[in-house]
Amino acid sequence: MSMRLNMPQGVTPISHDLYDLNTTVIVVCAVIALIVYGVLAYILIQHRRSKHPTPATFDGFRKLEITWTIVPFLILVGMAVPATQVLRDMDDFDAADVTIKITGHQWKWQYEYLEYGVDFYSHLATPLAQIDGEAKKDRWYLLEVDKPLVLPINKKVRFLVTSNDVIHSWWVSELGVKRDAIPGFIHEAWARIDKPGTYRGQCAELCGVNHGFMPIVVEAVSDAAFDAWVQTTQTAAKKTAGSEVDWTMEIALERGEELYGRYCSACHKRDGSGLPPTFPSLVTSSVAVGHPIERHIDLVLQGVAQSAMQGFAPQLDDEELAAIITFERNAWGHNTGDLVTPAQIQAQRR
Repeated sequence: MSMRLNMPQGVTPISHDLYDLNTTVIVVCAVIALIVYGVLAYILIQHRRSKHPTPATFDGFRKLEITWTIVPFLILVGMAVPATQVLRDMDDFDAADVTIKITGHQWKWQYEYLEYGVDFYSHLATPLAQIDGEAKKDRWYLLEVDKPLVLPINKKVRFLVTSNDVIHSWWVSELGVKRDAIPGFIHEAWARIDKPGTYRGQCAELCGVNHGFMPIVVEAVSDAAFDAWVQTTQTAAKKTAGSEVDWTMEIALERGEELYGRYCSACHKRDGSGLPPTFPSLVTSSVAVGHPIERHIDLVLQGVAQSAMQGFAPQLDDEELAAIITFERNAWGHNTGDLVTPAQIQAQRR
């Protein structure tokens, strides 16, 4: 693996401008440092005490003082002009071809394609066995997701970034985009990707215990591939909404264990022991084993106000929620025998 000594050049106009600006400023600063330290070395050598035992008696040099005041000022102005132009270009949000609303959650990203009616959550896809040290970590450890953000190349994409809970930060360096996601505020950014490929990023704001577990993956594709993906995603959403399966305890437990590991174990841990008091234990809790079951369903659907427990009603479909709740009621020695069905979830949705 080669050593990277500079920021990536990126694949958008803004990332190119940032790279050029960064390189220019580093070169200017390096030249200044060479001159300053060169003069300092010369002074130390040529005016050392052994060579000039009698110190000079002057107390000022007006021309030199004016020079080293004006020159740095001109250098700063020279760097400020291109930097200001880049900042202006970064704030050019007009005439976007695609608008994406990005919402940060603990600990996942939600993407809404406002023109297409596509809405999904993107979660960490690294297997729990790798996270727990039970399997070898692959190249994209903690940098892979179940659903990437798919964008068309050569189209202006506008990002509207906000948060549902705490402060996050959506950062993909190769796109030249880093925007804080703050509850109650929307921050804008844009990108025009000029090269197809997969680009990865991370949350850049410490947002809680699993801050390092909410990566970003962007797949840049051609217009035709993007249109096909949108159509496939819309069709799949319609089929999922109207699908029916032969719901059994075996199916529910198998799906529930996998889904619990993906969506719930970050807070409540794989063994259900949680991280009290913020994330309470589910083992033998009054929610996981108590009745009526509707209380358990409602808590998962709506969450708990003024707590870290968020509602999963907009995130997961009826089958996924039924599987998770069934698993929680029968895992860790609970063995309640309760089989929660998708119909029960649908009945309690608000």
